[in-house]
Amino acid sequence: MNRKSLREQIFKLLFRMEFNDPAEMEEQVQLFFDSGDLTVTEKDRDYITGKCIKIVEKIPEIDSLLDEKLEGWKISRLPKVDLTILRLGTYEILYDEDVPTGVAINEAVELGKKFGEDGSGAFINGVLAGVTGKERSARPASAGDAPAEGKDPRSGSVSERKGETYITRRI
Repeated sequence: MNRKSLREQIFKLLFRMEFNDPAEMEEQVQLFFDSGDLTVTEKDRDYITGKCIKIVEKIPEIDSLLDEKLEGWKISRLPKVDLTILRLGTYEILYDEDVPTGVAINEAVELGKKFGEDGSGAFINGVLAGVTGKERSARPASAGDAPAEGKDPRSGSVSERKGETYITRRI
């Protein structure tokens, strides 16, 4: 499975958490993989499950940060799809050093467009753009991170911030 497909499966498994007791999650994980809708290797299964567990462990911190960044919204009032995508995107921005910030935002926006309501992609983009300001203090910059603004010769992309929107374009 490619990273995009793995991320989508992580989203789907995290989304189940919104409707199930944490004590039932082991059973839900088993049902998720045994449903017959998905064929994954053992390596992919371990990756999906492992990343979900890591995200769940950080939910209190992630939700606290999201509460700070949401203007006129509360976590409890967000659509469950958007909340799940925001948690995944925030985790990738702050804690997953294998995922560049621009990729985390772009992939979260795409998930919002695919699974969310009209306008979810733009909403997710705006919130995660606010989270990126926190990113710099949450983890040290690594050589693989794209600069916040400007040309990144390694990836052939240009990143820029326009108001509350973070945009990465291929060049």
